Amino acid sequence: MGVLYGYYAATDDEHAVRAVVREDGEPLGTGYDELVVKGIDPVVDLLPAETLITGRAADEVKADPRHGALIAMVGDGEAVGVSLTDGFRDALAAFDRRLLEDVAVGWASTGDFPSPPDPADLSRFLRALADLADRAAVRNHRLYCWICP
Repeated sequence: MGVLYGYYAATDDEHAVRAVVREDGEPLGTGYDELVVKGIDPVVDLLPAETLITGRAADEVKADPRHGALIAMVGDGEAVGVSLTDGFRDALAAFDRRLLEDVAVGWASTGDFPSPPDPADLSRFLRALADLADRAAVRNHRLYCWICP
């Protein structure tokens, strides 16, 4: 089936944990504003898009304490939750949606994916993620991703 990635918004780390560590038996992310995709890891695969959108160097993004910080884990890694940077949320929310297709083309050409992705698929993902970032910024929420192998 492949790894699922659920990008979602939450008020803070404590609230974000509850999207991953479920005590109600519901699927990951239930009740959260989220976007579920396959094959776009928030730490590795999303990094080139973050650098293109924020203008920050990859090393600077990696040094951000919120970049891929582990906020939750179920068992021995059956599911994990990580944070995204606030700078990415803010830049993505403010980014001109008309330019996301160009970002997707650049991102697809980085060679960071195991197989070359379709830029149109990446553009649709970026538009949906930008919408999520916009809603999160308006509500003063942060962005996270749950990962379920």
